[in-house]
Amino acid sequence: MSYSSDDDRPLARANGHRLSSSKISRAEDDALDQPVPKQAAKMAGLSVRNGPLEDAMDIDEPATNGASKRKSRTSISKVNYKDDESSDDAAPLAKRQKKQANRVPESDSDDEPIARARGKKLPPSYDETALPESSGDDDEPLSVKLAQKKRDMEKEAEKQAKVIRAKERTKKPATKKAVKDESDDDVPLAKSSASKRRSNGTAAKRKSNGVKKEESDSDAPISKKAKAKPTSSAKKAVKAESKKASESEDEEEYAWWNAPKKENDDIKWTTLEHNGVLFPPDYEPLPKNVKMLYDGQPVTLAPEVEEVATFWVAMMTPASSHHLENPVFRKNFFEDFKEYCDKYGVTDAQGKKVAVKSLEKCNFDKIYAYWSEKVEQNKSKNMTKEEREAAKAKKDALEAPFTHCLWDGRKQKVGNFRVEPPSLFRGRGEHPKTGKVKQRVQPEQITINIGKGAKVPEPPKGHKWKAVQHDQKATWLAMWQENINQNYKYVMLGADSDIKGQSDFKKFEKARELKKHIDKIRKDYTKELKSEVMADRQRATAMYLIDKMALRAGNEKDTENEADTVGCCSLKYEHITLEPPNKVTFDFLGKDSIPYRETAIVEPQVFKNLKLFKKAPKTTGDDLFDRLNTSQLNRHLTGYMKGLTAKVFRTYNASWTMSELLRKLASDPRSRGTVAEKVKLYNDCNREVAVLCNHKRTVGAGHEQQMAKLGDRVSLTCA
Repeated sequence: MSYSSDDDRPLARANGHRLSSSKISRAEDDALDQPVPKQAAKMAGLSVRNGPLEDAMDIDEPATNGASKRKSRTSISKVNYKDDESSDDAAPLAKRQKKQANRVPESDSDDEPIARARGKKLPPSYDETALPESSGDDDEPLSVKLAQKKRDMEKEAEKQAKVIRAKERTKKPATKKAVKDESDDDVPLAKSSASKRRSNGTAAKRKSNGVKKEESDSDAPISKKAKAKPTSSAKKAVKAESKKASESEDEEEYAWWNAPKKENDDIKWTTLEHNGVLFPPDYEPLPKNVKMLYDGQPVTLAPEVEEVATFWVAMMTPASSHHLENPVFRKNFFEDFKEYCDKYGVTDAQGKKVAVKSLEKCNFDKIYAYWSEKVEQNKSKNMTKEEREAAKAKKDALEAPFTHCLWDGRKQKVGNFRVEPPSLFRGRGEHPKTGKVKQRVQPEQITINIGKGAKVPEPPKGHKWKAVQHDQKATWLAMWQENINQNYKYVMLGADSDIKGQSDFKKFEKARELKKHIDKIRKDYTKELKSEVMADRQRATAMYLIDKMALRAGNEKDTENEADTVGCCSLKYEHITLEPPNKVTFDFLGKDSIPYRETAIVEPQVFKNLKLFKKAPKTTGDDLFDRLNTSQLNRHLTGYMKGLTAKVFRTYNASWTMSELLRKLASDPRSRGTVAEKVKLYNDCNREVAVLCNHKRTVGAGHEQQMAKLGDRVSLTCA
C-alpha cells in the first residue's frame, strides 16, 4: 500500500531550515532505543492530562531535543486576545517564565531532589486525586484501564473488519427477480394500505395531532356520534388543523435516505425557487448633538465615517472590550478608519476639514453612551408583553419570504439567508487582519443561483444583482465575495434539510466503509513505524497520531492572511516536548485557534521516531514531518479505500466507539429506566467517547465570569 520511497516527495517544504536525512541507518536507529517500563507501555495511545502546562519549558531533557532548554514557542508567545483564560495564561510568555523561576518552593517538598520536584509541575492526574473505586482489590490505575479498554475496542474492530471482508468474498451476486406488476389489485385492501405505509421495513406510525378524525368513530353507536358532533366553527378549526397536520406529516414521511439513487449524482436539483437574501437595515445616522471628540473638540463625521465609528463603539462592551487592547486590532482599525475619514470627510464646528492622525485622540464616549442606551431600550426584557409580541411578529413577517425554498418541488429550510451586516472583523485566534472593516455587501456583489423557469427575486430598489445563473451542480442559492480575505460566502440549505442530511449521511457512510479496512491500515502503519525510509516512517508516525490521538491532519497556512493554526502534518519542532520513557506533550493552536495542550503516552517506537524527527541540527521553526504533507498522506490513504482522507479517522473512531458503548447498554438494566436515566446513560457514553478519542472542548469566553459568580454565591452561603 505504500508508494515508492522518494516518488512525489520533496526533500521538504522550502522553508530554509535544516531537514532530516532521507534514510535512517541501523546504527542511528539503535542509538535511540531505550527501555520502557511495563506500566508506561500499558498506557500507550491515551491522553493522560488535561489543561495548560505550569512550566512547559523544562520538560525536555538535553538528550531529547539536542538542546539544554526548550525554545520559546512562536504559536503562544503573543498575548491571546480571543478568549479570556486564566490570569497566568493571558500573561506574555516571558513574564510567565520569570514568575515561575522566582516561585518559592512549597515547604512539603524542600527535602525533595530538584529533578523529582520538576516532574511535579503538571496538574495532578486523575488517578492521583480520584476516590478509590468500589472494587478494593483492583489496584490498576484508571489510565491503564482506559488504555486497555481502547485496545479491546480496536481488537473488536479488527475482528469485525475480517468478518465483513469474508462475507463480501462469499456473497453471491444477487439473481434478478422477475419484474413485478406495480398494481396491487390482487392484494387484500388491509395489506395493501399497510405496505404503503411502511418505511425502512417497519410500519410507520402516524403521529397523533390531538384531533380526533371523523373516521375514527365509525364503530361507535349513532347516539354517541351525535353527541360528539362539533359545531361548524369547530369543524373549520379541525379541518385547518388536520390540513396543517397532513402537510407536516407528508414532509415527515418523506424518507430521503430510502429515495432511489440518482443516475447522475452531479446534478443536485431539477427545479429551484427562492426569494433571494435578506439585507441588513440601512444605517441610521446619530442625532446631531451626539458627536465624536477629536483632540478634545467635537467633530462632525460624514455618515459613512460615523457608521465605522459605531463599529468601534459596539466593541466597547465588557464582553468585547479586550479586542480594543489588541495592538493589531487597533492598528488595522485605525488604518481603515483614517481611510474613511480622508475619503468622506471630518469637519469641526466651523466646517473646516479635520485631519484625523491618531486613534488615541479619538474619543467615542458620547457615541457609546447614546448607543448603549438605545441597545438597552431595545432589549426584550425591557419591553411589555405586547411590545415583545409585536416585535416578534414584525421580525417573523420580515424573514418569512426567505426562510424556505422549493427544491425539486419540496419545501426546504434555508440556513443562513441573511447577508452579513457591516462590522469590524475579529477572526479566529491571533488573526493578522483582526480589526479591519467588514464592508456593507451590496446587491451588485451578489450572484443568484435559481431554476431556469423560476421567478428571479427582485433586488432592492435602485440596485441590480451581479449575476443570475442556473447551475444545477451547485447547492448554494446566493454567493458573494467578502472584502477581508476575499473569501466567498454562500447561502446554503439548513442543517435539517434533505440535502444537508444527505451530505452528513455520505460522511458517516464513508466512516462505516473504513470499518472494513481499519485493521489492515493499522497493521501497515505499525509496520512502517520501523521503516528505513524517513518519508515512510514520518507518514506512519503521523497516521498513528491521527488515529490514536485524534489529531487533525493540518495544512500549511498563509500566516500573513490567516491565523497560524496547525495540525499533525504541519507540526513544528517547538510544538511537541518529549519526556522519557514515552510521554509526549503537545502545545499548539489547533482548528479555530483553540489551544491544544495535552500530554499523551505513546508507543515506544512512536516516541523513538519523534525523537529522531527532532534530532539536531533541527531547531525552532523547523517542520517535524519535513518529508510529508496532507495531500501526500491522503493520496496514500486512497490506496486502501476510495475517498478515504485523514479526517475520516476522527469520524470513524468516534462513531465506532459510540456504537459499541450503546450496544453494550442493551444488557444494562438502567437502560430500561426513565427517560432521564436513559439520557444520563447516553451522556455518559458521549463523555467516554471524548476520553477514548481524545476529543477536547475549549473553555467558553464567559467561563471565568460564571465561576466568579458561583464563587460569590458560595461565599454568601458560607457567610
